[in-house]
Amino acid sequence: MTAQDIRNTFLAFFEKKGHKIVDSAPIVIKDDPTLMFTNAGMNQFKDVFLGNQSPTHPRVVDTQKCLRVSGKHNDLEEVGVDTYHHTMFEMLGNWSFGDYFKEDAINWAWELLTEVYQLDKDRLYVSIFEGSKPDNLDLDSDAKSIWLNHVSEDRIILGDKKDNFWEMGETGPCGPCSEIHVDLRSDEERSKVDGASLVNADHEQVIEVWNLVFMEYSRKADGSLVPLPAKHVDTGMGLERLVRAVHSQQSNYDSDLFMDTIHALEEISGLKYGKDSNVDVAFRVVADHLRAVCFAISDGQLPDNNGAGYVIRRILRRAVRYGYSFLKIESPFIYRLVDGFVDKFEDVFANLSSQKEFITKVIEQEEKSFLNTLNNGLKLFENHAASEDKMILGSHAFELYDTFGFPIDLTQLLAKEKNIEVDIKGFELELSKQKDRSRADAKKVAGDWVELVEDDHEEFIGYDYTESEVMITRYRTVEVKGKKQYHLIFNYTPFYAESGGQVGDKGVLLGKEDSQKIEIVDTQKENQLIVHIFKELPKNLTQKFVASVNSDYRNSVTLNHSATHLLQAALRQVLGDHVTQKGSLVNPKHLRFDFSHFQKVEKEELEAIEKLVNQKIRSSITLREDRNIPFDKAIQQGAMALFGEKYGDTVRMVTFDQDFSVELCGGTHVSNTAEIGSFRIVSEGAVAAGVRRIEALTGVHADNYVKNQLELLDVIRLELGNQQDLVKAIQDIKKEYSEVKEKLDVFERKQVVGLKNKLMSNIQNRNGMQVVIELIEVDKAAQVKDLCFQLKEETEDLFCVLLANVAGKPNISIMISDQLVQEKNYHAGNLVREWSREIKGGGGGQPFFAQAGGADVAGLEKVKVRAVNFINEG
Repeated sequence: MTAQDIRNTFLAFFEKKGHKIVDSAPIVIKDDPTLMFTNAGMNQFKDVFLGNQSPTHPRVVDTQKCLRVSGKHNDLEEVGVDTYHHTMFEMLGNWSFGDYFKEDAINWAWELLTEVYQLDKDRLYVSIFEGSKPDNLDLDSDAKSIWLNHVSEDRIILGDKKDNFWEMGETGPCGPCSEIHVDLRSDEERSKVDGASLVNADHEQVIEVWNLVFMEYSRKADGSLVPLPAKHVDTGMGLERLVRAVHSQQSNYDSDLFMDTIHALEEISGLKYGKDSNVDVAFRVVADHLRAVCFAISDGQLPDNNGAGYVIRRILRRAVRYGYSFLKIESPFIYRLVDGFVDKFEDVFANLSSQKEFITKVIEQEEKSFLNTLNNGLKLFENHAASEDKMILGSHAFELYDTFGFPIDLTQLLAKEKNIEVDIKGFELELSKQKDRSRADAKKVAGDWVELVEDDHEEFIGYDYTESEVMITRYRTVEVKGKKQYHLIFNYTPFYAESGGQVGDKGVLLGKEDSQKIEIVDTQKENQLIVHIFKELPKNLTQKFVASVNSDYRNSVTLNHSATHLLQAALRQVLGDHVTQKGSLVNPKHLRFDFSHFQKVEKEELEAIEKLVNQKIRSSITLREDRNIPFDKAIQQGAMALFGEKYGDTVRMVTFDQDFSVELCGGTHVSNTAEIGSFRIVSEGAVAAGVRRIEALTGVHADNYVKNQLELLDVIRLELGNQQDLVKAIQDIKKEYSEVKEKLDVFERKQVVGLKNKLMSNIQNRNGMQVVIELIEVDKAAQVKDLCFQLKEETEDLFCVLLANVAGKPNISIMISDQLVQEKNYHAGNLVREWSREIKGGGGGQPFFAQAGGADVAGLEKVKVRAVNFINEG
């Protein structure tokens, strides 16, 4: 059986058991502030478990794209080193929402593994929850009695809360779980050591295959457990481990999920998998990370310097670095693996195939960029290695890690080649500080929801109303970075919650009984809840209220949102159908639209795009809105869907001219394009590999922009003496400036030559060295460096210290001849670091040349004294 056969068999098995097959959710999380990525199969059903949403079917089955590289499930540094951890993996899962429970879940799992996949029963072990005294929970005797129908008691392992009690987070649904483990060791090894003793002991050949979670409790903020209204089943089985178990392989990477990529990598590198342990790790790292990066990009997450984008960039750079260091590939290569990888998933994840060309180009450009960074990092390492005595400082190792993507093991490897150590404790301290900063930035302490009115559905009415009578159904207190705020849920709400790039509404809540008016500072979406954020809590929570959206704020946002639809359609018409949305921001002041395109948008193209959008605005196109159209029907009618979004069975379709702009969208829009008024593009540029960004203004903001530009022209004309031909006047000034600058450059070069000759005449022979230690004044720091190198070229055995006042700022430059560096073990970088304290500054450099700047010009005299003493003592 291939991996595809094994996946299809799982889905078909549970479909016959009455489960509905559902699509995977995107790997990138959009509306859950607690997660960056889908890291478990249950993520897309979180609202069902929390009671915020009713299930569409009581039994479902799926294969979910997952990514575990950040937060609680941080496996990144283990990936490739061992044979069973991955960044991206497929989680096969079957689910019961208040339907069947432990008996069916356990019996069906055993049936599928042993009768369908025909795993050897003698190699299987199961674990159950042993209970917890602090939580007042007993042994899961129900699970045990069911398992005894299939296995002997010596194959049932008792596990504590860490291994056998699953929790969604610090609060929320949770419950005992039962894991199924397989022992893939040889018969000889199994005869020596009982497999039961190796369960959950991090043994590479005794691994967990399937986890059956029985959700029956909810963890409250105070740590207590309360029973859930309905009991659920949540199971997860990693496809990669299952394929390995079915084929009795020694490694997850031995399956066809990875070996096709590894074989292609063998062709590129000229090396063979299975011959060298370091090379093997590199093969596995690349094969794994390729998957993670491809799936993330296909779901809309591009490599970036922040948030989820930084995680993806870090994964890709780790793969490039392993290829560079161990496979000796010094040019982009990962992009060449995309074609073969993507083709394997054509029938499973369609958007991967449709985005193949885009994924390839993004990865190629990212590789090129990082290889340049990698080379710069290697140069920095060489500088540190040359200037630090037998030890790379922890802070410098961390800089290589954080800025240049050097894992600590690479720095250690490079250091070992030079017979020097790395300050690991110092590195770990810096890493810990970074994690503490990240935790502090992200710190959010949420209390339990306090339910005031039983209402399992919050209805959004904001498409039709901006004001409504509401009741508060529940609320909670949240502390973010030490500041308290309050989250309120209404039974009805006209407030739009931030999503799809559109910012959330602001407004006020007015008490109908006490007339207390409180500001709603923001509206956010948490899973499927519309959360209204307040700085203070209403005094009377149970009265009726009037919730009013700030209409001016909403209208300004709406203009920009509708304009983004017109902009995307215009981009596709002018640049081509390859243009797809890659991100957006719609707020009251401006709009920002990111889109796929691999070259600069030319001036003529921008003009055509802007002109086309304004034509559509002046055409007074009426909005056509289909709120509950079946998804398939909307796509048939030409609606554009965003990659990386998971849509329901019915969707909202927004149309501005059937032949121009048809999109699936949940945001607010103008009823007629004429309301937008005008549209002006203010900038265009690159934001990531293969992604461009346009920023634009609409309505009064666009009018003010044009007005300000015209006023600026009037100011320039006035400054130029009311010249009628402004372009010619500016060209004349540039020409005159160029001529003056050329004369100034000639003068400065003569000045440097004169200063050099003066310094040459002042050279003194001290202890067999030609010594120059002088205070000088120059206009530019570059002149000092130029002087140092000129003196070095013309003087043997040079020891030169130039102390310059550069436009009121101190500069220390030290130049030492190569011969003196070797003979006397002098190091300019070390000297400048020490002496720069006198000028309240810092610097560094190489053994033969180094510079430092500072804040105290008066300190230059002290540096001169130290330099003279250094020569006299040497």
